[in-house]
Amino acid sequence: MVTSDAPAAPIDRVIVDAILAGRIRAGTRLGEQSLATLFSVSRTVAREALIRLEARGIVQVSPRRGWFVIKPSFEEAQEAFQARQAIEMGILMAIPSVRPEVVATLRDHIAQERQAIASGDLEARSFLLGDFHVCLVEAVGNRVLADILRDLTARTVLISALYQSTFDATVSCDEHEHITDALASGDLRRAADLMVAHIGNVESGLTRAKDDDPLTSLRQALQIPPQAK
Repeated sequence: MVTSDAPAAPIDRVIVDAILAGRIRAGTRLGEQSLATLFSVSRTVAREALIRLEARGIVQVSPRRGWFVIKPSFEEAQEAFQARQAIEMGILMAIPSVRPEVVATLRDHIAQERQAIASGDLEARSFLLGDFHVCLVEAVGNRVLADILRDLTARTVLISALYQSTFDATVSCDEHEHITDALASGDLRRAADLMVAHIGNVESGLTRAKDDDPLTSLRQALQIPPQAK
């Protein structure tokens, strides 16, 4: 097979987007040769993409076992959500105003969220709900922070899958709309407050259940009740 050193889309970007869509879960193994074959690139290019993801806190490497998507601890979950709150609030408080085209972009994004929720498309729903935050930062013109936020959002998606007991997508979408309404009215302070509350609402759904009981997934599959403590 002929390989290329210039894949159509950066491997690391494709992996992060797959995490945002919920197609790749925490702990998933990412083989260098497998990625090289799938993307028709050399193994060196695949390894370089994984090294970049490691530097960004998305994957980790084990000398004998290979590359794996991170499995964040409960404490790391809290830190990731706090980082997102600080970044997103700071962005909204730093911009002088929001252009009408930014509001239009966000409203279109929310319409896509609602369509994905209504159709039951779980992958599109997961991706769009997380990508709203990246879309907002990109729309106001800060690409550097957009890249940072995309990685943080991917980490919180992994975290939510591990620790979040319930997730109401419709409520999350409604909160996105409230934030956008505040931006449209020019009330950036309210938009920032709503954003912090929104991220806090997602964080509040976290539970230590899966962290405390490493057998949770198998226990549920076998329908064995938790032991009394």
